[in-house]
Amino acid sequence: MAIPKFKPLANASESSKKVAKPVLMAVIAILAAAFGLESCNNDWDLGKLLSGSTPTEAKVLRDIDGNVVTTGGKATDEYNCDDFKTQDAAQKFFVKAGGPNDDVNGLDGDNNGVACQSLPKEK
Repeated sequence: MAIPKFKPLANASESSKKVAKPVLMAVIAILAAAFGLESCNNDWDLGKLLSGSTPTEAKVLRDIDGNVVTTGGKATDEYNCDDFKTQDAAQKFFVKAGGPNDDVNGLDGDNNGVACQSLPKEK
């Protein structure tokens, strides 16, 4: 069975084909690399890689729930108010980690929806 030709490319001029083929191959390579990263469940910070960091340094850490770990390599349920400098930072984390319906960290001691009330507010 013959492989059918890509019609727009089959009718194009030779100069267009010379440009289009490498572009299509690059797109296929990028998609294959993205699929490979997705299938192995790894992420890297491209900014760090492009600035010269090693792949180990640029690897994005995730907790068991798939959330990006930004401080100290802790899992989502291992944080307490001492891990945050401001109440606003604690509140953002609190909401992302489940909020008042799922406060596995005990950040909202009085269950009023406000995490780490003793911390200072951002200026």
